[in-house]
Amino acid sequence: MTTDARSLAGKVALVAGGTRGGGRGIAVELGAAGATVYVTGRSGTGERSDLDRPETIEQTAEQVTAAGGLGIPVRTDHSRPEQVEALVNRIATEQDGQLDVVVNSVWGGDPLTDWEHPLWEQDLATGLRLLRQAVETHIITSRFALPLLVARGSGLVVEVTDGNTARYRGTLFYDLAKSAVIRLAVAQAAELKPHGVAAVAITPGFLRSEALLEHFGVTEANWRDGAALDPNFAHSETPAYLGRAVAALAADPHIMAKSGRALATWGLYQEYGFTDADGTQPDFAAHWAKNLEEQHGPLGDPL
Repeated sequence: MTTDARSLAGKVALVAGGTRGGGRGIAVELGAAGATVYVTGRSGTGERSDLDRPETIEQTAEQVTAAGGLGIPVRTDHSRPEQVEALVNRIATEQDGQLDVVVNSVWGGDPLTDWEHPLWEQDLATGLRLLRQAVETHIITSRFALPLLVARGSGLVVEVTDGNTARYRGTLFYDLAKSAVIRLAVAQAAELKPHGVAAVAITPGFLRSEALLEHFGVTEANWRDGAALDPNFAHSETPAYLGRAVAALAADPHIMAKSGRALATWGLYQEYGFTDADGTQPDFAAHWAKNLEEQHGPLGDPL
């Protein structure tokens, strides 16, 4: 099954955390499928983010519109309930109560993640801030957005995470945040099932985000040069790949069959047939099994 270019025409989506990376990829690909996409985050035109990144929600919204949808940027701090409530009220007013897809992609936890120390040597305030930013924001967003989906008796909630197995992710607060997001999908799926609304978690493989390209000193045009520093980088994928996976899920008339599951781009491309921006079909799980499993152990069974 492949996603038709206009399969989401007439649909309304909210991508929370759509400024950059996977969130931007999801927003743009929902737009490419014809959706109206509200792109939210804290980074607006005229200033760099608190991560010192240049990307903005306005840029993402412009890309959504250029792809064929309608991008609407709304600056929102998803850790502040009053701002999220105002955002959802705006969507309800402007779209006559319609909201079909909610994507919880708020993260921003990279500078808060301590990969070097065990829990008892980490800064507690920083770790707890990571949890508030990466988990509480998702809860707040769903709390205010879900009533619109429930009222319509249809829709999809997507929780963006890292990994879809119980494998430990290398450091406690990061692992707890990403695992908690999967449980949010499971819990929401259970509560939303009687109302015909689905909820899933999804992970990309090795995501080739703007920050990662910068880290490797390459651009999307010459990204393969980064494999000289890390051979695994040759098996990375663009944010568009994740976005096309979400667009395919949102267009699937049988999405309720997947509700409550933790999914991955490397499994979904085989079912839906989408490709990455360059026409390839990266499969990081297959790469792991072939090249990394002996050293690092199995990736783990999907949750």
